[in-house]
Amino acid sequence: MSVSSLNPGLIELIYDAASIRRWNDQVNPMDFTELDKQSHKMVIAYILARFEEAHEAGSIDWLRLIEGGMFEMLHRIVLTDIKPPVFHKMMAELGEKLNDWVCRNLEEKLSQVRGGFAVRFREYFMDPSYSVREKRVLKAAHFLATQWEFNILYKMCPFINGVEQIRKDIEDQIEDHYDLLGVQKISLKRKTADFVELCGQLRFQKRWSQSPRIPVTSVLGHMLVVAMLTYLALQDTDACDARKTNGFWAGLFHDLPEVLTRDITTPVKKSVEELDELIKDYEKEQMEEKLFPLLPADWHQDLKYYTEDEFSNRARSNGKVVSGLTFEELDKNYNLPEHEAIDGQIIRGCDHLAAFIEASLSIRHGVSSRHLQEGIDRLYHDYREKWIGPVNFGQAFEAIVPDSAR
Repeated sequence: MSVSSLNPGLIELIYDAASIRRWNDQVNPMDFTELDKQSHKMVIAYILARFEEAHEAGSIDWLRLIEGGMFEMLHRIVLTDIKPPVFHKMMAELGEKLNDWVCRNLEEKLSQVRGGFAVRFREYFMDPSYSVREKRVLKAAHFLATQWEFNILYKMCPFINGVEQIRKDIEDQIEDHYDLLGVQKISLKRKTADFVELCGQLRFQKRWSQSPRIPVTSVLGHMLVVAMLTYLALQDTDACDARKTNGFWAGLFHDLPEVLTRDITTPVKKSVEELDELIKDYEKEQMEEKLFPLLPADWHQDLKYYTEDEFSNRARSNGKVVSGLTFEELDKNYNLPEHEAIDGQIIRGCDHLAAFIEASLSIRHGVSSRHLQEGIDRLYHDYREKWIGPVNFGQAFEAIVPDSAR
């Protein structure tokens, strides 16, 4: 079996974040998971970075921002859910040794990702001068996502011992990042904060809602998984940096319209002719009316580009979108930064791979249903020998499939 950036060890590690519960030492009204937190964090990081770019063009290295978010998530998974005061004390006193241990722990999995991914992972944590601006944006996004969670807990249980100190610590950390324009915008609790709030609501929408499943995953968490799988898959191609960047953000936002429509399953969409098209039109209408007005006007075209026709290979030159391209056409004619190409077919493959993993993990944990088994059978049949360009999706599916589907 050839080495693939979509290696099962790394993929399953990513999904460990869905089982790490946050705030598990507090009374809380819902299960906050590390996967949801990291996804919300990356949505917020995108907003903060866009404001920084608007203030100073070229101030953000988007590839480093994306990888930094992935690196920090993997780092957190390895160290599990340590209480923040303990974590910060550990890092302050033994940070270099802990980071080295994490790097060694992940070396085998990360070294299978092409393009020097493991080398940059180590550099990110061992070199304080690496990605300084991007680390600051991610740290601000981290505390804003934490504050979103805490506000829910605080309203439910303001009387818990120590809760006021937690609130103060979070607010102090956010204030320390107030030089970032996006932090100021979100702190105003107006339009930009409303967008963050809407995205956060995708935590409440659970995947495979018609079936019991372990671990339970949300639409928001699924979006980050698809984004990360897309980024990893593109390491196995000759995609330029702009394609990798666009692939990640398009993967992250591909289900964003569901905050307005909820999840409509594929069998329902295909049950009536033209129903899928009607749903797409409604999503566009709702995005125009309710979501886009919450963001600066010059961002709207980018969000449309990410969310409309999301599984089509497409490129954009001089504002004109060309879609329906084959992988070969995209690779040959549009693999330059100015074309802003998006590998929609790979995003679709990663969306299906994520669904396949969700169902497979549940069955492996002993929780199955007709819906999960039918989903696995259908996806395995469709992908067991499938390649998209040079990306061997069949190998990824074969490495994860439960015995019941072989």
